[in-house]
Amino acid sequence: MTVHPLQPAGLRLQAVNFQATPPLSLYIHIPWCVRKCPYCDFNSHEVRGAPLQGEGGGEGGISATLEKQYVAALARDLELALPLIWGRKVYTVFFGGGTPSLLSGEGIAEILRNVRLLLPLDLGAEITLEANPGTVEAERFAAYREAGVNRLSLGIQSFNDAHLQVLGRIHNADEAKRAIEIAQQHFDNINLDLMYALPRQTLEQALQDVQTALSFMPQHLSCYHLTLEPNTLFYRNPPPLPDDDASSDMQQRIEELLAAHDYQHYETSAFALPKRRSRHNLNYWQFGDYLGIGAGAHSKLSFHDRVIRQVRHRQPQAYLDAAAKSAPVQEEHDVAPADLAFEFMMNALRLNEGFDTTLFQERTSLSLLSIRRELEEAERRGLLFRDHQRIAPTKLGQRFLNDLLEIFLAAKN
Repeated sequence: MTVHPLQPAGLRLQAVNFQATPPLSLYIHIPWCVRKCPYCDFNSHEVRGAPLQGEGGGEGGISATLEKQYVAALARDLELALPLIWGRKVYTVFFGGGTPSLLSGEGIAEILRNVRLLLPLDLGAEITLEANPGTVEAERFAAYREAGVNRLSLGIQSFNDAHLQVLGRIHNADEAKRAIEIAQQHFDNINLDLMYALPRQTLEQALQDVQTALSFMPQHLSCYHLTLEPNTLFYRNPPPLPDDDASSDMQQRIEELLAAHDYQHYETSAFALPKRRSRHNLNYWQFGDYLGIGAGAHSKLSFHDRVIRQVRHRQPQAYLDAAAKSAPVQEEHDVAPADLAFEFMMNALRLNEGFDTTLFQERTSLSLLSIRRELEEAERRGLLFRDHQRIAPTKLGQRFLNDLLEIFLAAKN
């Protein structure tokens, strides 16, 4: 094994010894969508034969039989995972996908009933559900709220019809606006997902999307730079995108616009009004624990002497079959100490305010001395600020986050 010159000798030989486990979240993956978007690299699978909204059938969805099978599989998956998290309280729940709003209100209610039956769910738990404007209706939103969902995340992406069409979205701008209005009738904690640096998008168009979103005064906004991910249609056939300078201008102006409206830019792509930050995502970024159930879901779980990662079977039918055989987990492995250090930094350095110096040891069981040389190198290059209380990326480090993370990545290899 070749040791990078910045790597503290013997880091891989250290044993972990946690004094306490971190907060625990629950992630529930719903793997289906009406149409696979050309930029999407998530584990999502088209529902064959589902009608699109406005195409002679109203709202797309999955069959009642498939929904019942999947809800039962999730319950079995959760039941099998109980020995790994026994006695630990769950503080946040997140329904992601795919498109979770393809499930009926009763389906979501049944899942949450099983969660409450099997787990000590915190009374004030944040329960988020992702929904797309092309798969929503007022009755379903009301049912989600009645089931216990208290935060809705809407995948708007853009309010420009031409851009929505290029992105493969099944909703238009008017449907997006109507979905927000319906959501606000039932939820007082809403996130809107937007994307910028879209094919042929101008700076004015990017800012107009954000201005339109601001007109609804959402509690949270996620503004993502479109990236060409492997295994996507856009990666295989790249569309004409704004150049680096143009996309950088978009990012800067969007950040300035949101700051002027009192949104706190607390993570690379996340903006929130005061006290409205995503608690579920913060737990990820602060290297908390999470149990993931559902097709392709990932877990990261800590014990007193180790940290494990799990992956469920990815294909929906394979997952259903495996859950029926009480074997939904396809892969499981212990995380090496050197990997813990890098994985912590990969998450925590996305937070613009950084992290308390004690959090590194709490979540990795390693001393900061184990990454002293990497910290010094990052600081020397102007990518990192640190004192005895806090470590945080500088403005330069935020702009060139990948360069900052590469310093810690090199140390684990």
